[in-house]
Amino acid sequence: RGGSTRAGAGPDYQAELELTLEDAYRGGPRTLIVNGKSLRLTIQPGVEDGQTIRLRDQGGPGRNGGPSGSLYITLRVLPDARFARLGSDLTQDVPVPLYRALLGGEQVVETLAGPVKINIKPETQNGTRLRLRGKGFPVYKQEGQFGDLYLRLTVQLPQQLTDPEKELLRQLAALRKS
Repeated sequence: RGGSTRAGAGPDYQAELELTLEDAYRGGPRTLIVNGKSLRLTIQPGVEDGQTIRLRDQGGPGRNGGPSGSLYITLRVLPDARFARLGSDLTQDVPVPLYRALLGGEQVVETLAGPVKINIKPETQNGTRLRLRGKGFPVYKQEGQFGDLYLRLTVQLPQQLTDPEKELLRQLAALRKS
């Protein structure tokens, strides 16, 4: 008897692709080199860290005319200093000057979708959370759907007060006591 000539599938290959949070937000084409072979793939907006993409017939060659194996690409979404992500929702710390927190007013916040104007209510407390519906992360494979962006307002105290500013604060403190 001779050796087996049955066709067999080729081995599967593994690869990793690092993405910034903005890359995962926007999606788009990427080029990856695996075993000297340049592969172009399209990343869908909203991909998760650890998500795997399968490319059929991009693994090892098959035996005796069998099909090639698959290439499994694990996506690694790098942490971002500005945003924390939970599913399709994002959380962002937003510094608010003391005077705006006390008196209220508008403030521009930079989001992944671009600048957004928010309204700070008078007497806003440190740690107040605001929810911006639909301003979070894209929902994977659901075009036009987005999670929410939660803003955590952090009141910033002024530094290097001038003498007139200190005097005004003393007057305010005296008014609050009476």
